[in-house]
Amino acid sequence: MSSTFLNTPIEYLKSVGPQKAEVLKKELRIFKYSDLLAFYPFRYVDRTKFYKVKEINADLPFVQLRGKIVNTKMVGVKRTQRFVATFADETGTLELVWFQGAKWIAEKIKPHLTNEYIVFGRPSIFNGSFNISHPEIDLVSAENTTFASTLQAVYNSTEKLKSRSLDSKGIARLQKSLVMLIKKNIPETLSNSILERFQMLSREEAVKQIHFPQNPEMLKKAEFRLKFEELFFIQLKLLKQKGLREKTFRGFVFSKVGDYFNNFYNNYLPFQLTNAQKRVIKEIRLDMGSGKQMNRLLQGDVGSGKTLVALMNILICMDNGFQACLMAPTEILANQHFETISRLLKPLNINVGLLTGSKKVKERRLIHEQLQSGEMQILIGTHALLEDVVQFKNIGLVVIDEQHRFGVAQRAKMWNKNTQSPHMLIMSATPIPRTLAMTLYGDLDVSVIDELPPGRKPIQTVHRFDTHRDRVFGFMKDQIAIGRQIYVVYPLIKESEKMDYKDLMDGFESISRAFPLPKYNVSVVHGQMKADAKDYEMQRFIKGETNIMVATTVIEVGVDVPNASAMVIESAERFGLSQLHQLRGRVGRGAEQSYCILMTSFKLSHDGKLRMDTMVRTNDGFEIADVDLKLRGPGDMSGTIQSGVLDLNIADLAKDAQILHAARNMAIELLSEDPNLENPENSNIAYQFALTNNSRTNWSRIS
Repeated sequence: MSSTFLNTPIEYLKSVGPQKAEVLKKELRIFKYSDLLAFYPFRYVDRTKFYKVKEINADLPFVQLRGKIVNTKMVGVKRTQRFVATFADETGTLELVWFQGAKWIAEKIKPHLTNEYIVFGRPSIFNGSFNISHPEIDLVSAENTTFASTLQAVYNSTEKLKSRSLDSKGIARLQKSLVMLIKKNIPETLSNSILERFQMLSREEAVKQIHFPQNPEMLKKAEFRLKFEELFFIQLKLLKQKGLREKTFRGFVFSKVGDYFNNFYNNYLPFQLTNAQKRVIKEIRLDMGSGKQMNRLLQGDVGSGKTLVALMNILICMDNGFQACLMAPTEILANQHFETISRLLKPLNINVGLLTGSKKVKERRLIHEQLQSGEMQILIGTHALLEDVVQFKNIGLVVIDEQHRFGVAQRAKMWNKNTQSPHMLIMSATPIPRTLAMTLYGDLDVSVIDELPPGRKPIQTVHRFDTHRDRVFGFMKDQIAIGRQIYVVYPLIKESEKMDYKDLMDGFESISRAFPLPKYNVSVVHGQMKADAKDYEMQRFIKGETNIMVATTVIEVGVDVPNASAMVIESAERFGLSQLHQLRGRVGRGAEQSYCILMTSFKLSHDGKLRMDTMVRTNDGFEIADVDLKLRGPGDMSGTIQSGVLDLNIADLAKDAQILHAARNMAIELLSEDPNLENPENSNIAYQFALTNNSRTNWSRIS
């Protein structure tokens, strides 16, 4: 009965019909009763208080009144016609006015000495007296007092919906019609033990209360119940998939820590590892020796030493007779990794290759031959590694840097580079808030490097307005005078945007005037340059031949110049927090004090000011990511990391961290006791899990 009820087509609901059904389907994807019930309010208007007419004042945004209609009249003619009703309670009278739909309202509302109405709206003053334009008005009756709610739900709507009388109030009327039909038709999805442990409402009661809450306490309980359920089934799915992957996909067993690792660690390590790096290397080493295929996310703030951690584990891979590869999203970053790793491993006589889109055919052919023969032990590259022609003799470890720059399907190709899937280590220098990581990567193991190498000084960050540019130029000259180098970054949102390109070139010209030859040398790098020209300018800066690099966000990742001590970010208000933090991470790579200057106009939005204040206040990438999550929401931050996972109906990852933790812990406990959801007590969960699991694309096998 219940599934039949919930699957009833929406056109069969009273007051819907074919035309409204069509617009509900197109605008809100509401096809059946269950879809409408899952279309939750986005806020509530407090209806706990009834005012008297004499209590109305201009400071009240909304008032709710109870009384009688003592008089009605039509005023004006044709287009200017309006309907006016005089409302009265025991303390006085005021006018209710309708400018639109006047004739329709006039037929519905009649003066009556016994009928009582509930009126709700925004008071305004006209000709010295209060009135309410287009109020909500309902006849007091057994029906609406039964469903009377102290908190009125407000629903999102669109212009097309409003044209069919489906504004927020119209949608609320449909919800009321549907809620009145619910008579034990909504099946329970959680077990009795979970309901009792968290003292939850039943699912049916939660659905009723979310649309028509009796009071704030019941609304809170309904929200908790529905948010918990939503997050619980996401976590259940991710954890089951993790268990299935570990059971299904065997991993190469790297049992040996041999000469490559020990020789490098004892003789060629460039600096002492932090405790966090040691901990993470141990976690990865245990994974790779377990016999299960590793699928681990390595998070670390800018400059925390993730590349060195990856390299140490690549050496363990080689000690066990396997090849490894490191894939980066840009040629600049791939080149940077190649140069760093080649330099570090030079004393060990290890064959490290570089494969990017700009490699010539002859060079590619040699790389392919050496890979297939096993002569090349480590390959570093870009998307070029994904090509079918790139075949390894025996790849055992794939490291993916800046993993969010790669699509899921692209990363999946790396699984097929060996007969047995290689171990996967995916790295992110963009700190991901824990709630987001648990939802996007709940099926992965996560390691965090939460400690910077010793000797690094926190970057000093300041916010300056455009009018302070002369002072900023003076500071830049002081830094250059003591032998330092400087980045000046301009926003380039899309490389085809002429305005952004013009901003960059205008900036380059003004800086060239302020820092003239021969005393100063300025280089410029942007995405429209050819790869060899870009690399030439980069190399000039890396070698110290230029003092200032004027660039777009192409230097966001991959440029490591310890002598660069200052970063000036122009139009900083046009960048997101995570990007600002990434850019700032290009300085502070050496032992000297480094600086980041955020340049903006005076016209800053509230969010823009919050971003600048956050950057000035903290260098902690995870704290910055939390603020970013609150500002942008999970969807914008995650992009298309895992399709479907963040289609949240009611939960909010920026606000519901505690509920998420409770839901995940409950899912872990449940699966440890009943991994296949076979216990009779969990039959509700098993049934709902099957429904939700079948409704979404399963990309989770791929890290």
